[in-house]
Amino acid sequence: MTRLYSMGYLDTMFLGMRPWTRQSALHMLLQSKDKIVNSNDEQAQELLAKLLDELSTEVPPSGAQRGAVYGLQSAYTRVMGIGGSTLQDSFHLGQTLNNDYGRPYEPGFNNITGFSTANEWGRFSLYLRGEYQHAPSATGYPLALAQQLSLGDEILYTPPNAPQATIPEGPISSQNPFRIVEGSLSFHLLGHEISGGKSDAWLGPAQGGAMAWSNNAENIYSFRVDRVEPLHIPLISDVLGPVRYDFFYGSLKGHTSPNHPYVHSEMFSFRPMRDFEFGFQRTIIFGGAGHEPVTLHTFLHGFFNTSDTTAAVKYSRTDPGARFSDFNFSYRLPFVRRYATLYVDSISHDDVTPISAPRRAAYRTGLYISQFPGMPRLSFRAEAVTTDPGVSRSNQGMFNYWEVVQNQGYTNKGFIMGDWIGREAKGGQAWLTYQLSGNEWVQLEYLNKKTPKDFIADGTTQNQFKISVLKRITPDFELNSWYQYEGWKAPIYKPGLQKNSIVAVQLTWFPKLQTYLK
Repeated sequence: MTRLYSMGYLDTMFLGMRPWTRQSALHMLLQSKDKIVNSNDEQAQELLAKLLDELSTEVPPSGAQRGAVYGLQSAYTRVMGIGGSTLQDSFHLGQTLNNDYGRPYEPGFNNITGFSTANEWGRFSLYLRGEYQHAPSATGYPLALAQQLSLGDEILYTPPNAPQATIPEGPISSQNPFRIVEGSLSFHLLGHEISGGKSDAWLGPAQGGAMAWSNNAENIYSFRVDRVEPLHIPLISDVLGPVRYDFFYGSLKGHTSPNHPYVHSEMFSFRPMRDFEFGFQRTIIFGGAGHEPVTLHTFLHGFFNTSDTTAAVKYSRTDPGARFSDFNFSYRLPFVRRYATLYVDSISHDDVTPISAPRRAAYRTGLYISQFPGMPRLSFRAEAVTTDPGVSRSNQGMFNYWEVVQNQGYTNKGFIMGDWIGREAKGGQAWLTYQLSGNEWVQLEYLNKKTPKDFIADGTTQNQFKISVLKRITPDFELNSWYQYEGWKAPIYKPGLQKNSIVAVQLTWFPKLQTYLK
């Protein structure tokens, strides 16, 4: 769908607020269907056909009323072999695998086996995705390194702050959990999905990461109100266009300093023109055992507070919380709107918005070329990212994704919830993709990350090269295989150049959902 959008279609899409519900995705496609069908764009027609087939159970036959949609949506297994030393520390040194829902991985044989089920009846829907996850035992960080990294976070590495989810100290036992990756019950009301449970949130227009919220960490349990259909507000929408908004509130796990904090996120996104979208988002982490109570008062204090916080207030029971604000936009460029989309995602700490303090913000900037003249199946995307702005506060990792009270910062179960690039780092990614069909492709990817010496002693460097193939063996069986090579340096952990290779194969079955027609 994002490729269709960047080819000049799906003008009602909000790229910076994903994922979309099945019904809202269908509405976007149907609004562009005639335009695509009546064009001579074979690529767009092929993509549309695959997507409408996926969503066919949402469209009742002529003369029938939509009843229940239910059944097994997917069943999958991924086997992955890792050779060589890896990184599993998004809060400090880096990650070998990113945007993988915080799943465990270690050198050796790894496996995930899971399923998803979708059930819709009237205004109610229940979605569940659960999986068994296996990762072998590993050596982990030595105690001295764990103590050094924790001290840099202003946390004394002793119980109850040892062990910490943000520091993979060894030895690490083999892991075999069954985990609910997504699981939510929702009620549709006037264009809103009101839900409770675990659900995805990708709040940003980029592919490699999202500054505010991504799939890098395990999803949190939350209460959520998501405006899934564009809303026209009189007077406001006459200037700013249709709007979508999203709010969720939940608890964070894996924190010890302080323990059991809570988080809430609010986002508003506008589309003033068919080719331009912009959005504002804010995340506040507050509460925690021994710091401040989680009450309606503390929630509202952070929700409405926009002023700077003094040290006396920050360490008191009236602390408004650790506040992170995001601004992003995407723009299908003039004259080449069917080919090129520019986007920017930015986040700042303790500022009302990155627009008000651009020098203090972190950025992920990207350009997506959805097709080339004469080569419509080839696309290219490049993104540059930095969380190391040129201000004095951006030193020793104590700025973006970190906070003086919420020392374990922007994490859930040890993984950063925003961009995998982490704290005080610079890097980028690039993808070259050849589309075999509407839902099949071959892709080459390159990734680079550098962390400066003032944060991690002697700095860190990561370089990754990856090739992946996505192929439908049959209409209902998908093969996703990939090979990744990584070379990394982190002298604080291991001397010299470290290397690892990863081979992964995932087989997914997509049975058709069942329908009951009224």
